[in-house]
Amino acid sequence: MRPPKRPIQSVTAWVRRQPPKVKAFLAVITGMAVLIILRAIVNDHDNLFVAAEAVHSVGISVLIYKLMKEKTCAGISLKSQELTAIFLAVRLYCSFVMEYDIHTVLDLATLATTLWVIYMIRFKLKSSYMEDKDNFLLYYVEILADLVSAEVFTVHLLKEILMLVQLAPCAVLALGIHPTTSHHLINRIFWAFCVYLEAVSVLPQLRVMQNTKIVEPFTAHYVFALGVARFLSCAHWVLQVFDSRGHLLVALGYGLWPSMVLISEIVQTFILADFCYYYIESVFGGQLVLRLPSGVV
Repeated sequence: MRPPKRPIQSVTAWVRRQPPKVKAFLAVITGMAVLIILRAIVNDHDNLFVAAEAVHSVGISVLIYKLMKEKTCAGISLKSQELTAIFLAVRLYCSFVMEYDIHTVLDLATLATTLWVIYMIRFKLKSSYMEDKDNFLLYYVEILADLVSAEVFTVHLLKEILMLVQLAPCAVLALGIHPTTSHHLINRIFWAFCVYLEAVSVLPQLRVMQNTKIVEPFTAHYVFALGVARFLSCAHWVLQVFDSRGHLLVALGYGLWPSMVLISEIVQTFILADFCYYYIESVFGGQLVLRLPSGVV
């Protein structure tokens, strides 16, 4: 006789059977419920942003532990780490010249550890780096190479163009849509650039997981920590806007910028929502290795 299922297993099994639209609806309802709970128990909503940065730091620490213990960087996207380092460096500069508070300290610590991860992947553990799987946007760059001249585009040049393809849209968007506060124009553009880049910096990591379909525990913990951090950051902005009755949007400036901040935060959250669902399902199912079905991330 089979033992009765635990309530969480029954709920997980029921959710798994639902169509994608129902799952998306349930995810939205769950997110709203969590926002209501956070609003009730967190007095200073700025603490949510601090918590988001702290969780990101914890995620990077898990990644460092993986690199030191297993001596392999398999499954980790170098491109995501480099994009993360870029937006953290820009945000750190903005924090120095515009705020200089606890966020500055947290960003500095996260940037230092991210640079260490990049160093380990590029030099110490280069032999285990899955470069063929870390191919976000490479397909489109290769098409461009074929159209122009296959001889002109070396492998190194392809990589450089790939990085520019990822950075250019964020830079162009920042030039057109940025804060209208009293800060210097360059600082406002940098602020917008790091917000936009942060929103898409995890895409190469998701591409690696999409290619491998199997995510080992430490990498899964790291990406889940990113998902939690993005949700807390999104919750911070949403609750701040709600509690200030829209006055925060006015303080951020006029035009499209206030809306773009919220959209960027929401995009970051939804990009990782699918993965976080399968991560939680895997944890409750007692699986050490996360296996992603086709079409995820």
